[in-house]
Amino acid sequence: MAPGTCTPIRLSHVTLVYDGEVRALDDVSLEVAQGERVCVLGANGSGKSTLASVICGLLAPDEGAVELAGERVCADGTPDLAAYRRARRSLGLVFQNPDDQIVTSIVEDDVAFGPENLGLPRAEIATRVARELHRVAMEDFAKADPSRLSGGQRQRVCIASALAMEPSVLVLDEPASLLDVRGRAAILRVMGRLAAAGTTLVHVTHFMEEALEADRVIVMDHGRIVLEGAPKEVFSHGQTLMDLGLEVPFAARLSQRLGLPWTCDEAVLLDELAAAGPHNGVARQIGARAASHAPASNRLERQTHARPLLKVEHVSFAYGRRGNALSDISFEVFEGSSTAIIGQTGSGKSTLLRLLCGLETPDEGRVLIAQNDTSTRRGRKAAKRIVGFVMQHPERQLFAETVEKDVAFGPHNLGLSVDEVNRRVTEALELVGLAEKRAASPFKLSGGQRRLCALAGILAMEPAVLVLDEPTAGLDPRGRSMLREVLGRLRERGVTLIQVTHSMEDAARSERIIALDESRLLAAGKPREVFSRENEDRLAACGLGIPRSLRVSRGLERRGWPALGDPLTTDELVASIAGARSPRKAGGENRC
Repeated sequence: MAPGTCTPIRLSHVTLVYDGEVRALDDVSLEVAQGERVCVLGANGSGKSTLASVICGLLAPDEGAVELAGERVCADGTPDLAAYRRARRSLGLVFQNPDDQIVTSIVEDDVAFGPENLGLPRAEIATRVARELHRVAMEDFAKADPSRLSGGQRQRVCIASALAMEPSVLVLDEPASLLDVRGRAAILRVMGRLAAAGTTLVHVTHFMEEALEADRVIVMDHGRIVLEGAPKEVFSHGQTLMDLGLEVPFAARLSQRLGLPWTCDEAVLLDELAAAGPHNGVARQIGARAASHAPASNRLERQTHARPLLKVEHVSFAYGRRGNALSDISFEVFEGSSTAIIGQTGSGKSTLLRLLCGLETPDEGRVLIAQNDTSTRRGRKAAKRIVGFVMQHPERQLFAETVEKDVAFGPHNLGLSVDEVNRRVTEALELVGLAEKRAASPFKLSGGQRRLCALAGILAMEPAVLVLDEPTAGLDPRGRSMLREVLGRLRERGVTLIQVTHSMEDAARSERIIALDESRLLAAGKPREVFSRENEDRLAACGLGIPRSLRVSRGLERRGWPALGDPLTTDELVASIAGARSPRKAGGENRC
């Protein structure tokens, strides 16, 4: 056990059962040392969040023993409530969904809530509130209403609230799922400083690169710990992780594709490629299949769309006195196209989606949906018929006893016939791959399946435009892949797609990108235009980035390689590297 001698977390043969049948934790034994940084990985439904709740004292197991912060809080499945109360003073938790954690209507009051309950002096509370809001870059929003903040901003408030308690053990459940590239990096830096200062960290995440920062990685499946060890050791089990619905970090996947020594470190991979040089014959190690993939851009940019379905014309919008959430925004969305909206946390992305759905109306300018102005009642009614809106956590829309009833709710309320409702439900469930779950309870589906079920409920309304707010946030790699496949099928059917995303890889798959920066339009165009060399510094300055394949390409050029043609996908990058290494066609077996 790594950094410390004390053991603030000790679980012994812990089992926890939901509803008398679902074993969320199954005979889990775990010890975490003081100051140790542990990362927990696993597919949706593997038991990660349940483990986090046990470690921070929110849940007591049905069987086994638990020691937290020096207190034996549970023995033989029997909780000691007094011991739990004592231990919780040293335990902190950041939930995956900030709406589960925010309790007040003013940001600084929310951060002060925990220290106030500890009975700290007023001056000390004020010091902690100011310090933690500064640490998460939210000091300018101290007087704001959290309900008016973006999802990423609310998540920062929750992190500040947890840090203000100065816990000796901090559990973070997907803390960066709603944050932009810069915000995610900032939270990782904060965690690094906390670990260096002796805070014990348990970090649940679906971002494989984040796990590389940990002292130890734990992989869960069906409530059990199935892999455990140092990050590089765990990620060496690539096939096992894939079988569990996970993946290895990008550098490891790319090194495998290139037939180079396996590494999780992108800098090491770049140095390896730089040392090999572009023309030394190593191209033979790159599989012919990988090298001959057609560039994804041929698929994404093949169409020109003649008819704008949505128009945003000089739109500005403000929430009260906080200044503009959007300032003079103009763009068009063409029928049958796919558009990604990117921007740093709080840049106005979710507000823009609400305007596109007719849920808000502009203070200035206008939004036209199929030539209907949403500033009028008629225009908003038309928007609701045309546009389907998938919220940031669509699974929270689920409420019915069965998947079938949940998906049928919208079409039924349209007054459609029973036969038409059944047709739409069947078609929507087949489209998202849940036809066999028709009679199941939506609450017994996996996390990815619940999101697909909620999506089916929107699709059953047969919208011409589908608007999605961070659709892949909180999903494991398998869930993200499933959702991307569904969106691909929708595109083939001619549905117009608009999605907000913090994933530059997802943005690069779209035909068009709208980039926002602090309420203003930063860039708009095809992915190659938005991610061009001219825009790279501007994107970095506003907390965004570029796709990882493009980042590797730029890194190789800085190390002396020729220009690789701005690859936006892994396939394009592998093909570009193969072409740069040898003018002849590469051969060999693909090791992907």
